Amino acid sequence: MNHQNKKAVVTGGANGIGRCITEELLKAGAAVACIDTDLEAGRWLEEWYGAERLFFYQGDIAERSVIEGFTAQVISRFGQVDYLINNACISKKGLLSECSYEDFEYVQRIGVTAPYYLTMRFKEHFARGASIVNISSSRERMSQPDTESYTAAKGGIGALTHGLSVSLAGKVRVNAVSPGWIDTTAYHGAGETEEPVHSEPDRLQHPAGRVGTPPDIAAMVLFLCSDAAGFITGENINIDGGMSKLMIYHGDEGWTYNPGGKA
Repeated sequence: MNHQNKKAVVTGGANGIGRCITEELLKAGAAVACIDTDLEAGRWLEEWYGAERLFFYQGDIAERSVIEGFTAQVISRFGQVDYLINNACISKKGLLSECSYEDFEYVQRIGVTAPYYLTMRFKEHFARGASIVNISSSRERMSQPDTESYTAAKGGIGALTHGLSVSLAGKVRVNAVSPGWIDTTAYHGAGETEEPVHSEPDRLQHPAGRVGTPPDIAAMVLFLCSDAAGFITGENINIDGGMSKLMIYHGDEGWTYNPGGKA
């Protein structure tokens, strides 16, 4: 897919899904501004792809001053923004781990407040036909125990998506992608990494027959940014290999409920 000469911003773009999105945009001809806390990974990417096409900025988007410094430099370098990819988020677990007030709030600042403030800062600098893609999660719709900080942030970014799509109607399309289990092993560290190996149950529990990879997500992000998706806005697209569509009952399809892990 051709994104020649487009200007993109990717948060959390130095590792994992964010790094894959950064690399795929670069391969498709875009220039990318990437912000991440991982200086080593960011500098490696900048050296690999060249600073003229990849601008790396180290910082924590939980901090207002960091967002303001980053966006000012992006506007100065790029002049306009075609794509904003709000990918960054972390987990501080939840209720069972007694996630503190401060930790819970911190996760929300990264996962919800930062995407909102980045959009506000770029509002007058989005190019004609610009696109925002937020990375949510299938966890915004279902949970494992002790995941409230992350789940709440992903629920928030999902709601923010349709809110922004209405406020920016006619100016910027806004969509979200909700990954399921995505193995990011190959997108950490420098150079070649070994392909992850998954057990047969891990693979076959997915109706698609395998665990997801970052290119599965990046492909949808690049599509949503493209003119081919020009009639799509306000949507949240689930990419989980069909996992959330599989009804699970004790004794069905080989599933066994074993409460508490007791024999």
